[in-house]
Amino acid sequence: MSDIQWPDSSDCAIVIIIDASHEVEERALENWVEHSAEESGYVGEITLISVPISRSPEEIPLENLEELSGYSPETVLVPVRMLWLHSATLSKSIPSLTDIIIRRPKRPGKRKAKRILTQNPEHTRPIAGKSATIAELSESLKQLEGEQYTEEQFAAFVGGRASLALDIAERSYRGGRYKVPRRVADSLKSSREFKQSLELLSKETGRSISDLRSESESIMKELIAIPKAFYLDLMGLFTNKITTLAYDSDIVVNKKDLERNQHIVSTYPTAFLWTHKTHVDGFAMNRILYENDFPSAHTFGGINMAFAGLGYFGRRAGGIFIRRTFQDNPLYKLILKHYIGYLMEKRFPFSWSFEGTRSRVGKLMPPKFGLLKYILEAAQTTNTKNLHIIPVAINYDLIGDAVDYAKEQSGGSKRPESLRWFIGYLRGLRQPMGRIYMDFGEPVVLAEPPADVDHISVSKIAFQVGVEANRVTPLTLASLATMVLLAAAPKALTSDELVAELVKLGKWARARKIRITADFDPKNIRQPEAVAQFLINKKLVTQYDEGKVRLYAISPEQQTECSYYRNTTIHYFVVKAIAELALLGVSRKKKNPLKHFWNEAEKLRDLYKFEFFYAPTNEFKDQVREELAHYDAEWEEKLDTKPGYAATLLSSLKPLVAHATLTHFTEAYLIVSAVLSNRKASESLDEKDCIAECFTYGRQAYLQRRVRSMGSIGKLLFQNGYKLMQNYELTEGGDESVAEQRAEMYKRLRKIINRLERIRSRALPV
Repeated sequence: MSDIQWPDSSDCAIVIIIDASHEVEERALENWVEHSAEESGYVGEITLISVPISRSPEEIPLENLEELSGYSPETVLVPVRMLWLHSATLSKSIPSLTDIIIRRPKRPGKRKAKRILTQNPEHTRPIAGKSATIAELSESLKQLEGEQYTEEQFAAFVGGRASLALDIAERSYRGGRYKVPRRVADSLKSSREFKQSLELLSKETGRSISDLRSESESIMKELIAIPKAFYLDLMGLFTNKITTLAYDSDIVVNKKDLERNQHIVSTYPTAFLWTHKTHVDGFAMNRILYENDFPSAHTFGGINMAFAGLGYFGRRAGGIFIRRTFQDNPLYKLILKHYIGYLMEKRFPFSWSFEGTRSRVGKLMPPKFGLLKYILEAAQTTNTKNLHIIPVAINYDLIGDAVDYAKEQSGGSKRPESLRWFIGYLRGLRQPMGRIYMDFGEPVVLAEPPADVDHISVSKIAFQVGVEANRVTPLTLASLATMVLLAAAPKALTSDELVAELVKLGKWARARKIRITADFDPKNIRQPEAVAQFLINKKLVTQYDEGKVRLYAISPEQQTECSYYRNTTIHYFVVKAIAELALLGVSRKKKNPLKHFWNEAEKLRDLYKFEFFYAPTNEFKDQVREELAHYDAEWEEKLDTKPGYAATLLSSLKPLVAHATLTHFTEAYLIVSAVLSNRKASESLDEKDCIAECFTYGRQAYLQRRVRSMGSIGKLLFQNGYKLMQNYELTEGGDESVAEQRAEMYKRLRKIINRLERIRSRALPV
């Protein structure tokens, strides 16, 4: 029971604010207050004021509170409420649908309330919120409104504080997941900072304050989430249902990570940034936070997802639906920034997908900085310290979206989201797809708010988040098996050959302390039929068993989809792949081979800079040194002094991974380069036309076997290829030197592909 804290002196008056919806509640609370006063020995003046706060916490009736401004400043105000609890709350378990709909009469009517109080009093709890004097509340209001305020403003402030105090007391019984903000719009509109911002915007735009306030009302109604316990519970059940339609009942997550993050969220302003691979991601994140009693996280999503009833439901479960574009609407940006700042100040965590768009090729994409920028700007505006940004890697054995992604990458159009689309999407989840893995990286901590929120500062933080998200992404059976089979394509592998390659990669990963899923337990991985059958059942691999030996291969039409799974963990192999290519590139160098090796490694690092998150140059070199030291601790000295050592070292780098890691990127770049080289030197080429031509040329190149894989023909691959050519100033027309540079780039890419083929021939089973 949350007891009333009675004043030490009977000379101090006390006002009890009774949150009651009807006389049965009111009478029960009055009896409790009277009994509590007797037990405490308090004999001073007690005033009872009934205010039905819970009936409408966003629009609290103020009539009975307006008289408080006439009370003595030393008067103590104490809010009290009756809790109506169901069995799940009493046992601190997750409520069932029956609990939510039938057994949880949060505000029962008079008859039901009377019956519960008589027959099941154990399902009731009278509670008191934290007390405050009128003087303390008045001073707090002055800090918000200035020295002058009206009786109505004071009454609204007291009602809001009473509601908050009762919610805090209630959470000790119901759990931290029900911590939700109240009266956000009113708090924003009355804050001094928001008023000052509106005045400044009025001067900048020439619009009147009243006009801006009027538009603010509609923007806040669209933008501000209004989470409520009922909908939070429903969303908890909904997310559990969605994440178990296709996946195992339990999400694979480290409990110690959850405990650490619970402490962070309760102590600091926090944002969870999770990798986005499928529409299940947000539901999985929400489920983990809900089931582990985290405060309700405000989840950012696109306004396109607020269709039909999902928008209504989502906002009441903590969803914040952001407009796709609002750069030309300074008022919208202003409100968003102040809203975020308010939630950070009140310690409500945020949650959103890291990239801003889904990774339709599997790997982590370069992030869009919009939301992160506004978080940082809000931190700057509110002087928020110790902001913790927690990277979250969400991964799957398989995802249903991969087929659609493959179609998009092959030039197909993306289906627009709608209620009909969403129902179809849920139906598509009714097939077993393995497990969901959720891993938390080390938080990126901003001890002080950023002095400048510019592109450089935002990209630096985003880079740190991306590196951490990649670091904690686990290797899965699907990602490594598709990597092995795509590297071998069009060659087929026997089951023994496939498993042998998987065992090599698993051993390599363990030596580098890379996270691996349980599929790589030796007892599991050495069962060839089980490994292959898993992939066959998911239509990722084709089985050939007409001859004496059973074979497995990835057919051309499966390559783009399989590339998705390979790409989810391909970042782990990039450093080794670059080292392999650099060693092969300097294997015939007789003078200064070590210097040439580092030059070549740096050039290759730059070539793939639009695909991967790299460490800074010196740290990247240390990563290369560490990788090659696994094979020979003295490799640098030997490379510089022993003729032919580069080839010797390369032959020891088992397993070889460059061909499996970089071929499809290089082939995509080669296609873009070829399209540019076929243009006259004076001709420029924009991105849209370039990508269209790349699809045509790429399919032709595949049929002529100038490129090995259909997985190299994809929209995002071509987009990054175009960015690379643009970075080398090859997309704009000019004199004949442009043609020469384009031809040189094509030649360079051909040489790299030749190197990749040589590594591939060494790597494949004989």
